[in-house]
Amino acid sequence: MKELLTTERLLLRKIHVSDSESLFSIWSDPDVTKYMNIDRFTDVSRAREMIELLNHLSQENKAIRYSIIKKDTQDIIGSCGYNSLDYDHSKVELGYEISKAYWGKGYAPEAISSLVHYAFNSLGMNRIEARVEPANKSSVKVLQKLNFTFEGTMRKCEKSKGRFIDLSIFSKLITD
Repeated sequence: MKELLTTERLLLRKIHVSDSESLFSIWSDPDVTKYMNIDRFTDVSRAREMIELLNHLSQENKAIRYSIIKKDTQDIIGSCGYNSLDYDHSKVELGYEISKAYWGKGYAPEAISSLVHYAFNSLGMNRIEARVEPANKSSVKVLQKLNFTFEGTMRKCEKSKGRFIDLSIFSKLITD
């Protein structure tokens, strides 16, 4: 699995425990975590635990997470990656979040575009999926901007933060 992906303005570097403080500031923001399937973090130790879990899943080739770093400042502005890697069916599921200070500046589509390219051209995937709460309009816009296809909404398909939620599924195929 590649340790570093680059775009015009960003570096996507495999997540490190040393990123805990920076990612804690993002994962503790209620506006950022509103549509995530985690409760906002209240202690930096939770960020360390999450990073250790993500790195364990990466070692098992089940997932991978990257810190999103602005090239010009070296600031960590979010994370993204594949929440699941399914080699049997040649598909991945995307996940991503950006610090509120960087919303609306095109960083999410830039980072996700790099993940799409890597999944198709280096990992040999056929399908990329993203599951999004319908109310998460910003995330829906990112996927639409990248020409993902809306496939439908799965009703009350997951429990998140004590309630059942709908999830819209978007996909992109290598042939798209």
